[in-house]
Amino acid sequence: MKKNTIIVTALLTVMLFGGCGNNNNAQESDSAINAVAEENAQESSENVSESLPEESAENISESDEIAEQDQEIAELADGIYIAEFTTDSSMFRINEAYENKGTLTVENGEMTIHITLISKKILNLYPGLADDAAKEGAELLLPTEDTVTYNDGMTEEVYGFDVPVPALETEFDLALIGTKGKWYDHKVSVSNPVPLEDDEQVKDAVSLEDGTYSMEITFEGGSGKAEILSPVTVTVADGKTTATVQWSSPNYDYMIVDGEKYLPINTEGNSIFEIPILIFDEPMDVIGDTVAMSKPHEIEYTLTFYLDTAVKE
Repeated sequence: MKKNTIIVTALLTVMLFGGCGNNNNAQESDSAINAVAEENAQESSENVSESLPEESAENISESDEIAEQDQEIAELADGIYIAEFTTDSSMFRINEAYENKGTLTVENGEMTIHITLISKKILNLYPGLADDAAKEGAELLLPTEDTVTYNDGMTEEVYGFDVPVPALETEFDLALIGTKGKWYDHKVSVSNPVPLEDDEQVKDAVSLEDGTYSMEITFEGGSGKAEILSPVTVTVADGKTTATVQWSSPNYDYMIVDGEKYLPINTEGNSIFEIPILIFDEPMDVIGDTVAMSKPHEIEYTLTFYLDTAVKE
């Protein structure tokens, strides 16, 4: 490009000093200038053709991806899902037993998520701003009483709420009022819905009604000197399933399930533990620590809980 510019300048200089009397020179100069101009135009065209299509294709690809995501959200079929519920405050959050997730129900295009909170200190919610919630006639969300079962077997009564969801993956206003009688503004969002039937742990837990069951198990691992007795007692509450397992030995001082340590719930007799059931009808890995030897040993075992043997007590 720089070379062509120099040529054009030189030709114009010749024309100025040489005058216009020589027609042949003028024609030659015109021809040269036209040739350079044509070459410059072609070069510019090539540069444009090299840069624009790639950039345009990238923009189109991003637009298509966004449109596809919006389409998926818009076409969320009627049904029940497990979805993430996030807030802007650590004081207003999902109970730890539910790992920041709630149950999302979609019916006729309307979405509602049931969330279980950490206590009974939040008395009402309002889908909007605090100023509007405080007005007379505002339709407040009333709490439900939810029973939470923790990994250590303890249970607790807390409040839960059914919250209307205007859109997924987008923040919306949700005001709350606590025991101090003051409304507070919060931003929340609901995202990553997974059909209930695709969540293995949830599917297994809700396949049984809340209650207490007797269930057959198989046990493998270790030297064979100790085992977990069958059947075991299984408790289902609010989607959480736990098993009360009893060893044939008093020498187990803890168990590990899914990385969590569980201590015995008794102090006399054979060791008894309450542990979560992660899956039915397939081997579940556990660790038992025994003090029967000269020093404690962690030993790997597998338990299989058979769902079709469950008998409600």
